[in-house]
Amino acid sequence: MAPQRRGTPKASDGSGAAERGRPSRTKKDPAPREARRRWLRPAVLGVCTALAALLLWSSLGGDDGVTEVLAHRSEVLPGRFIEVPCSKDYDSHRRFEGCTPRRCGRGVTDVAISREEAERIRSIAEKGLSLGGSDGGASILDLHSGALSVGKHFVNLYRYFGDKIRTVFSEEDFQLYRDVRHRVQLVIAEAFGISASSLYLTKPTFFSRINSSGACTAHDEYWHTHVDKVTYGSFDYTSLLYLSDYLTDFGGGRFVFVEEGANRTVEPRTGRVSFFTSGSENLHRVEKVLWGTRYAVTIAFTCSPDQGIADPVLT
Repeated sequence: MAPQRRGTPKASDGSGAAERGRPSRTKKDPAPREARRRWLRPAVLGVCTALAALLLWSSLGGDDGVTEVLAHRSEVLPGRFIEVPCSKDYDSHRRFEGCTPRRCGRGVTDVAISREEAERIRSIAEKGLSLGGSDGGASILDLHSGALSVGKHFVNLYRYFGDKIRTVFSEEDFQLYRDVRHRVQLVIAEAFGISASSLYLTKPTFFSRINSSGACTAHDEYWHTHVDKVTYGSFDYTSLLYLSDYLTDFGGGRFVFVEEGANRTVEPRTGRVSFFTSGSENLHRVEKVLWGTRYAVTIAFTCSPDQGIADPVLT
């Protein structure tokens, strides 16, 4: 047995059993540790990449329900129109021959209103909303009725501020607003093959300012899917003039036409006019704004003279 005990340690240069054991374990450990490191590095990298992609998706306002972009923010469209079958929503309202939609659809143009004009229109919204503003994420300014978001409520800015209004707005502001509204009316009439004189401005027509603040009242919950003809019975044709740029001024906040399995979106850009017939054929919503501030003005038209409203004037 003695020769066997002397021969066994020769496999190691250590001087004792304990010392021999330590180097032997140290030599066995690096290989599995290195293998773990090689496995861990790509795993961590993959997690980081996925997290970065998720954050980017969120910051850009992505929505996995959108399958097609009808108008990219980088495009300058002289005109794009998509026809869709009309819903039956118009059948429950009085029909006006030559105006009530028989050809339905949605369109976009970037040439009806110049960027400079849209920026001037935005300054009107900024001046008016500086007098108030909602506690939540969505603020409204209606130059026709005078409705202005203040805290959790609305006030009539013409009565509430009186003569001070003339120090906020100018007659040139209101004239530009009327001129822009008229050009949007001509765009809609041409796209749907109707006479512009058969269209009447209707309420509500308003500026909106939306940011990422949480909703405080139902008026702040702008993101719900809806139909304009159902929500506002007078609407026959709806339009939006965008006054800020998607991914430059704000993230999220795209306009989405909701269709089964094929939602389509319009990405806002300053001066872009988006318009559509107001029935269920154009069910829609607005994505939540994730950062920044989104400005737009909604301008709606009716075929009913009784539902028409006058252009605003600086009193």
